[in-house]
Amino acid sequence: MLNNQEIMIKSAGLTYRVLIEEDALNSVGKAMRLLFPSAKTLLISDTTVYRFYGEKALSALAGEKWQVATALVRPGESSKSLTAAARIYDAAIEAGLDRNSPIIALGGGVVGDLAGFAAATFLRGVPLVMIPTTLLAQVDSSVGGKVAVNHRLGKNLIGAIYPPRLVVIDPLVLKTLPRRQLQAGLAEVVKYGIINNSSFFFWLEDNLERLLQGDSALLQEAVTESVRAKAGVVEADEYEKDYRRVLNFGHTIGHALEAATAYRYYLHGEAVLIGMFAAVKMAVRLARLDRDSAERILALLKHFKQKKAPEGLTAEKVIDKLRQDKKRRGNEIIFVLPTALGSATIVPVDDQNLIRAAVESYLHQKTGYLRE
Repeated sequence: MLNNQEIMIKSAGLTYRVLIEEDALNSVGKAMRLLFPSAKTLLISDTTVYRFYGEKALSALAGEKWQVATALVRPGESSKSLTAAARIYDAAIEAGLDRNSPIIALGGGVVGDLAGFAAATFLRGVPLVMIPTTLLAQVDSSVGGKVAVNHRLGKNLIGAIYPPRLVVIDPLVLKTLPRRQLQAGLAEVVKYGIINNSSFFFWLEDNLERLLQGDSALLQEAVTESVRAKAGVVEADEYEKDYRRVLNFGHTIGHALEAATAYRYYLHGEAVLIGMFAAVKMAVRLARLDRDSAERILALLKHFKQKKAPEGLTAEKVIDKLRQDKKRRGNEIIFVLPTALGSATIVPVDDQNLIRAAVESYLHQKTGYLRE
């Protein structure tokens, strides 16, 4: 049995608990019973995750006398829509949920974003419980309160900051995660060491290969340190007015790659990994990062292999999506650039040649896929 961890995160309106515990899924009903007076809840999941963990979650909830309704969506970004949210509202109304009735998100980032958006808007806000089942969701999207659905003109354009009341992280669910998903999630783990915590960076240098092989004890430690890192950033700037933007390291070009390929080619972590490589090289070009530190960061990132660009993807397509980035400022594109091991800064970049060079350096290289 691995050591259990409990992290308390302070948001503007409440303090919520993140429970990181082997087999925590079995105790979710009890943990919720301590928080909520309602007897009713709505569990939202996708059909793949529900096949693995739906029955276990329902059993844990039934054991604490919860009356559970379910709403299932298809896996993938297409479910982050106002249409899917409307179906969740239908299920919540039919189940008789009131303002004390929690909505549970059992799944990865798509399910968490969708369920969170529904919880934030149904009855002007009902409690939200996150049970993230991917590594990416465990270390990133389940913590911090960003919830959203997509619009046909862009990703996450309709949303809110709406913190959960409870996050239950069960490392055992990662055993059913496909290897590609696990490794893509680890890209976000590495991000925290680069931008936030040099001690964690050094730990990752020693342990990343074993993490990539799925070592359970090390994965739980990595999840715990990542949640602590994100909690510190979110508590300092919950509404992303300034400092919280450092969490977007690698995301500027990463999001553009995802958008330019209609969110069908890259996993999020794969695209962010490419963006991190580019950001490190830009930081050196702009004299924000010394070459020795850059080499250590790049050496860590090279434990992964960047996913090869698809046929037909051009610099123009990627740069067009960069210009649509919701964080841009006029002609300036906002990048997060490392300044030392465990430190980063936010830099508006208007040098179009530098940006183009960063994109083209990826598109023109001959590189393999993330390791299968």
